[in-house]
Amino acid sequence: MTTALVDADTFRRAMASVPTVVTVVTMVGADGVARGMTVGSFTSLSLNPPLVLACIGDAASIAPAIQGTTHIGVSVLASDQAELSRRFADTVARTFEGIAHHHGPAGMPLLDGAVTHLEARIVARHRGGDHTIIVAEVSHAVTTDREPLAHLRRRYGRVVPLGSRGA
Repeated sequence: MTTALVDADTFRRAMASVPTVVTVVTMVGADGVARGMTVGSFTSLSLNPPLVLACIGDAASIAPAIQGTTHIGVSVLASDQAELSRRFADTVARTFEGIAHHHGPAGMPLLDGAVTHLEARIVARHRGGDHTIIVAEVSHAVTTDREPLAHLRRRYGRVVPLGSRGA
């Protein structure tokens, strides 16, 4: 028995109801240029070893460059950084010109003011439809108590734990 696949618009609307924390994945290309892109599909994968995964669409301009790199940086954006998400959110990878950032121990660019910074070594790449799933082992992590930026139903918002003020 074959089940018909849901159409792309219906699937997009359905997945928009799944809240995500907004991240910018960064890397330094073979040309030495630091680039970043907002990534909607990012999550932890394993505690031991500490693994994360990010999904990079084939149409993204960062896709070819990330195929040739060995490390990524991840900045989990804070609730007041929606403009940074917009800047890095399209199929064109953005450079860091005019953007406050620093480099972590592995040399990856990390956005200043983010909730969390990670640096990780890519350990696997898998095909998944029209995306490449990047699996990376985290070598460096720094986090703060700032509120992360969330994305739900195509809008930005805040993550407020239950029982917190404002919830």
